[in-house]
Amino acid sequence: MKVAYIVRSTLFTVIGGDTHQVVNTAALIRQLGTEVVILPANQRIDYNRYTLLHFFNLTRPADILPHIGHLTMPYVISPILVNYSLFDKTYRGGIIGRISRHLPQNTIEYLKVVARWLNRTDRSISAAYLLKGQQKSIELILKKCAFLLPNSMLEQNALRQQYKVRNQFAIVPNGVSPALFKPEQDAVKDPNLVLCVARIEGIKNQLNLIKAINNSSYRLLLIGDPAPNQQAYYNNCKEIAGPNITFIDHLPQAELIKYYQQATVHVLPSWFETCGLSSLEAAAMGCNIVITDKGYTREYFEDYAFYCDPNSPDSIRNAIHLAATAPAPAALQEKIITHYTWHKAAEKTLFAYRQVLNIT
Repeated sequence: MKVAYIVRSTLFTVIGGDTHQVVNTAALIRQLGTEVVILPANQRIDYNRYTLLHFFNLTRPADILPHIGHLTMPYVISPILVNYSLFDKTYRGGIIGRISRHLPQNTIEYLKVVARWLNRTDRSISAAYLLKGQQKSIELILKKCAFLLPNSMLEQNALRQQYKVRNQFAIVPNGVSPALFKPEQDAVKDPNLVLCVARIEGIKNQLNLIKAINNSSYRLLLIGDPAPNQQAYYNNCKEIAGPNITFIDHLPQAELIKYYQQATVHVLPSWFETCGLSSLEAAAMGCNIVITDKGYTREYFEDYAFYCDPNSPDSIRNAIHLAATAPAPAALQEKIITHYTWHKAAEKTLFAYRQVLNIT
């Protein structure tokens, strides 16, 4: 079996949670004896060289649609279904923000794709996508898909609600590498150190996080690069940040360990999260977790996390106060190491491949 992972063209230049999902899943599946090649969606692909195709990011159907027209082999999808509507309608500025208050979300996503094409930040869009639009493109992709691999049951339910899917599916949660994210037993946590590891962009909501604990006794480390086209947002964050806020450029996962080890709290107050991969990593390292209540996060963190309303700096601040004084999340650490590892994700993914190909 030889599998092609077809991914967004910026997967390795704009690092996100999907980057780690793709790289770690591929690495572990290779260890299990299956050949995997990672290919950007914007390049020409000789499909005949592969047994199966695996696409990522259903919310970018313009990347997927050109590849499925004449396929003779099956394909599977990891949807990573992000809903930007709350952010777009509540917080986003500019023209997109103004029109978002009056149009359906899939129409907004379509306009974003066209805008990126016109700005030449996306190289090309197929005529099929321009004609079909976002909603119908996704529906066609799902209709032909052999198997879905959502990261949670909540994500699968969202797919059913939005697109009436009837595809076979298997839940493949995101994970951590236990050998990497292994806390030192005698490490001392700083009760005033708060982390937020994420790309700096509007949907991740660092601005409201800064407002929540600006000029307080907490020290906040924001670790991540500004997202493309989000320089103005990044500049705004830096302009309002008090002396207790520190910005650190993107770091490889191995270099995050010392920060996770020292911090008491990790915060992701996003407008939407499918999981919050850095929160999984931080929890595995003994941090208490403050996370958005928007998205699929409760399936991962249940009652072990402290949830906040991304629209309210007061809510974010109160959740941080509670997390900073709570005991270390031993039960959550155990849950992550037991259920949420990349090895388990790879095993479930490989099981799905074998079902699609009728391999016993």
